[in-house]
Amino acid sequence: MKAGRVFRVLVAAGLTAYLLWRSDPSAVLQASTRADLTWLLASVVLVLVDRSLMADRWIRLLCIVEPKNQPPLKRLLEIFFVSTFVGTFLPSSIGGDAVRAYSLSREGVGGPDAVATVFMDRMLGVASLLLMSVAGLAVARDLASNGVVLVSLALTATVSLVTMLLIFSERMGVWLVRVASAVPIDAVRRAGGGVIESVRRYAHHHVALLVVLASSVGVQMLRVVQAYCLGRALGIDAGLSVYFAFIPLILLVMLLPVTINGLGTGQAAFVWFFARAGVESAPAFALSILFVLALQLVGNLPGAVIYAFKPSFAAAPIGREGPLR
Repeated sequence: MKAGRVFRVLVAAGLTAYLLWRSDPSAVLQASTRADLTWLLASVVLVLVDRSLMADRWIRLLCIVEPKNQPPLKRLLEIFFVSTFVGTFLPSSIGGDAVRAYSLSREGVGGPDAVATVFMDRMLGVASLLLMSVAGLAVARDLASNGVVLVSLALTATVSLVTMLLIFSERMGVWLVRVASAVPIDAVRRAGGGVIESVRRYAHHHVALLVVLASSVGVQMLRVVQAYCLGRALGIDAGLSVYFAFIPLILLVMLLPVTINGLGTGQAAFVWFFARAGVESAPAFALSILFVLALQLVGNLPGAVIYAFKPSFAAAPIGREGPLR
């Protein structure tokens, strides 16, 4: 496990360093320092909007929890924003999800239900990215034969299909429960079976799932427009249709478990895809840094403020059912 993590860190650092060298560090710095502040501000506003939409879609997924057992809205928002902030410093891309599920379980929500809400939030996000990527390929059809794009599409399609079968297929649900029951570790066996049962309860909440999927598509569209604003700030002369074709595919590539949080692969994807639209590597690399790192920092600011001024956040009392039961 540790060796794999070190390998991913090295790949991320190596790819980023190589692409920076190829793009000419001085040219990247020049492109960044000349960025238009008006367009930068527009992208920052859009980040705050998309984080609010992300919080709303997760809260809607608490539909499987009895209203009387749901924490107050203020507390749910605190959990969401702090978990996204703390997750930035964790080695895994799902670290923030784990923090969110654990924090929710400490508020009296059953552990399996807490994990199920975060799992469905993640899976519907993947499904929305798949939909946006397929739409992007309709614009950039020549990319449909690219190996990396095809692998990314295949993985996300498989994950989305398995998730839908888990929710709506009785046979799949029974089979997965049997698999979980065969795990030799008692705590893992009980937790796994409980999460599967919680996820399957979404089969009775079709409207909520559709609303969250639509919200997830909205988040992906906002990210496309964010990238467009950053591109305009950097003086990149490419139409909005180029971003709608490339950004979902870039985000899809970043999901591949090759590096840490998509670092390195994100930069490579930006440089490679935008080169097809005639964009030089220096501004494309600068765009990748602003999009992947700078906007993430902006989006995490609300969580950082809550974490800094509410030191009692991590010391909330344990819920009635405990974190993992």
